[in-house]
Amino acid sequence: MIALPERRQLLEWIGLAVAEGARLNKACGIVGLSPRTLQRWRQPEELREDGRVNRAFTPSHKLSEAEREEVIATVNREEFKQLTPHQIVPRLAERGEYLASESTIYRILKAENLLAHRHACRAPRQVSKPKALVATGPNQLYSWDITYLATTVKGLFFYLYLFMDIFSRKIVGWQVYAEESSAYAADVIKDICQLECIDRDQVILHSDNGSPMKGATLLATLQQLGILPSLSRPSVSNDNPYSEALFKTLKYRPEYPLQPFSELGEARTWVADFVAWYNFEHRHSSIRFVTPVQRHNGQDIEILSQRKATYQAAKMANPARWSKDIRNWEWQAEVYLNPDKPNTTLSKNTTNCVH
Repeated sequence: MIALPERRQLLEWIGLAVAEGARLNKACGIVGLSPRTLQRWRQPEELREDGRVNRAFTPSHKLSEAEREEVIATVNREEFKQLTPHQIVPRLAERGEYLASESTIYRILKAENLLAHRHACRAPRQVSKPKALVATGPNQLYSWDITYLATTVKGLFFYLYLFMDIFSRKIVGWQVYAEESSAYAADVIKDICQLECIDRDQVILHSDNGSPMKGATLLATLQQLGILPSLSRPSVSNDNPYSEALFKTLKYRPEYPLQPFSELGEARTWVADFVAWYNFEHRHSSIRFVTPVQRHNGQDIEILSQRKATYQAAKMANPARWSKDIRNWEWQAEVYLNPDKPNTTLSKNTTNCVH
């Protein structure tokens, strides 16, 4: 807004320009004003009015108060009280009744504070993303899930419980059972804590939102062991990507049986062989192609250092063959689970969950 002294200065300049023969429109245009604004400024203070118009338009075909009350009474009938306007309008039309358009009914309900969830089911709710977690070493952040193993009996499955360390990708615990149960999961996590020498308040255990993951037995066991549970959003597999990727690796192995498992012992034997291969032989792409056990035990630091030295020596021996820097063999210091947003400023030590 232009202050009063500035207005007076502009009025004086424009007045001088017009007196010298300039056209009013041109003079106003140079200073960025319209002739109408200039005319309003020249009026006495007591005659000035706010020229802005607050449009208050009432359509001629607006529903009367009686019609509005009829709409409200209709949508609140017993037969309609759980239906939305877009479901009510067709039903009324089938009976030869027309009260108002669907959009008009919505506006009336909103104005009367009646536009709420009208179904017997639970209203939709916003479920926030799980808390962002980071692991800077082994035995800090675990992920687990259950997957089906087909059996020779159609419709009957064995259930593989698989726990992994997100930092090292090591499978720290597993078992195959004939059913899903939080009690079984509790038994496996107890064994893991004993084998890995886990202290209280040391590990966060992330999982999806399945019923075994929220079972009372498992939650009580976690509380007893001092392990903090973390849950994915319902039906959002991306919140538990490490376990999902591990299951894909398992089921796409060339050794995965083409025929279903005939008995529980056979399934357990195969999984034991897979875990041994995965932990001790598999060069994992997301941890610079070292094995999960090497990273879990800290051996990967020396291995990656040796690889880096080998590449640097090769580049020095034949520099013409290297148009860019050597391959990245840097040790990865942090692994993230469900970060709040992509962080392009993070160092190249960050990881993903590609297997």
